[in-house]
Amino acid sequence: MIVTYQPKINAINGCLGAVGFFDGVHAGHRHLIKEMRRLADERELPTIVFTFPVHPRFVLQTQYRPKLLNTLDEKLALLDKTGIDYCAVIDFTPELAARSASDFIVHTLSEEWGVKCLLIGYDHRFGHQRQDGFEQYMEYGKTCGMEVLHSTPFKLNNQIVSSSKIRQLLTECRVDEAARMLTYPYSLSGVVVSGQQRGRTLGFPTANMEMNDPLKVWPGMGVYAVRAYIDGVRHKGMLAIGNRPTLDGEEITIEVHLLNFSSMIYGAHIEVEFKYYLRDNKKFDNVEALKRQLKLDCLMTAELLQ
Repeated sequence: MIVTYQPKINAINGCLGAVGFFDGVHAGHRHLIKEMRRLADERELPTIVFTFPVHPRFVLQTQYRPKLLNTLDEKLALLDKTGIDYCAVIDFTPELAARSASDFIVHTLSEEWGVKCLLIGYDHRFGHQRQDGFEQYMEYGKTCGMEVLHSTPFKLNNQIVSSSKIRQLLTECRVDEAARMLTYPYSLSGVVVSGQQRGRTLGFPTANMEMNDPLKVWPGMGVYAVRAYIDGVRHKGMLAIGNRPTLDGEEITIEVHLLNFSSMIYGAHIEVEFKYYLRDNKKFDNVEALKRQLKLDCLMTAELLQ
């Protein structure tokens, strides 16, 4: 996949495109892209996805802080695996937001990018205040010789797959269901930083994570079985998101205990894939009760990640 941040790829002389933020590049997006590739093969056209580096609502509502499933780099890496030919990263500006759907289709997509066929997501709307719908898009396409088609909806277990639904599942700690909609385990990445070392005094040393991207969604508070990657090496891990209520009940942190691991890794890059939810973030009667539960958590994690 060729990625461009420029206003035009001169090498494209006619293409089949789709427009969207593509947060998560989930099963619904992959269904759309599969349709794109089939239609493009029939028309002997290359495929192109138009996406944005920041969430459109972040530009339209300056106080809005979106919670995202991917960073831009993660999104591009996932799109690259779908087999599309090009990805155009377009700055979403107030000026772009003010443009009508007609102007965007005729001038941006057709004249600037050479789009000959546009595939619209089954519920996707764009243009100023999203005033128009698919019927209008078809009419605008006719004025510039562009074929405009509607994608079919995609359901998983009778549920429409969407980025917002996946975010909801994550905040409800339903990471295995989120993974099925994403088609891959949800992950967070960051750097191992020094903490209060309370876990070490309990016999369960933890790596405290400082997130790379503050806009990424955190799953709900609780304890999870995870796959952890330290500088690319995979480990089994038990991860806690919470405020350590038995110990201090203060700042919410993300800490990972790596099974059968004792090396010092401060400053190392760490990525965790959420595999299973184990239990909630709860306060125990005393430290001994917490230690007993942590032992059970480790046993369950080892079993689940066999």
